[in-house]
Amino acid sequence: MIVLFDIGNSNTHVGLATRNRVVRHFDVPTADWFTGRAPARVARQLRSARLAGAGICSVVPTATPLVHAFIEQRLGLRALEVTHKNITGVGINYPQPETIGPDRLANAVAATAAFGAPVVVLDFGTAVTFDVIDRNRCYVGGIIAPGLAAMTEYLHERTALLPRIHIREISTVIGRSTEEAMLVGAVHGYRGLIRGLLLEIRRELRARRLPVVATGGYASLIAARLPEIREVRPALTLDGIRLIWLAHCRESTAATE
Repeated sequence: MIVLFDIGNSNTHVGLATRNRVVRHFDVPTADWFTGRAPARVARQLRSARLAGAGICSVVPTATPLVHAFIEQRLGLRALEVTHKNITGVGINYPQPETIGPDRLANAVAATAAFGAPVVVLDFGTAVTFDVIDRNRCYVGGIIAPGLAAMTEYLHERTALLPRIHIREISTVIGRSTEEAMLVGAVHGYRGLIRGLLLEIRRELRARRLPVVATGGYASLIAARLPEIREVRPALTLDGIRLIWLAHCRESTAATE
């Protein structure tokens, strides 16, 4: 089995994978790496797994060495960390590739392997990101917008009368209360934002076929009434790390033969 770590701002997504697919995944708060609670939580989840390798993808640089230390000291492994220099299956046509989040590159690898190119990835995390792979299988850029939770929390914190809301589906497009009005803006508004941006991406790429795959916390909610999204894959980033680890494992094996 391969253990995979996708270290995000809010949560660290941990996956267990065979060489063919991610078979199980769970989350721990990323803050728990700093308090020391994460290692025990992760170790409990992995205690019955026979591990042959590890991969890391991180957008929290201060947490990365803590996860590396856990993998080396508790699991007895050395982890491959995803960077713009070691991704496989996708090229990069971007002015400063070192500034691309490694999670976005892992998403690009997994989406291209599953759907071909061109393809767009939507990742509903703390921010909503669009990542675009062109017909030449090159990562060419994307879009970053505030996340759903970040937007609604900002409204609550910066206004005296707007409440904190639980984001969920809403059928009406005319809110009959403050909470309903905020939900319409968040849910239907984000669908409109995504639909419009995907249309512009399609035009810029001059793509007649443009599959869109979504991942992240609110992917299923938003995709439910957005036919432009072909599929929701909760473990997309972990799957990208798996594919990159496998490619480098094959390269290492070939080099020693």
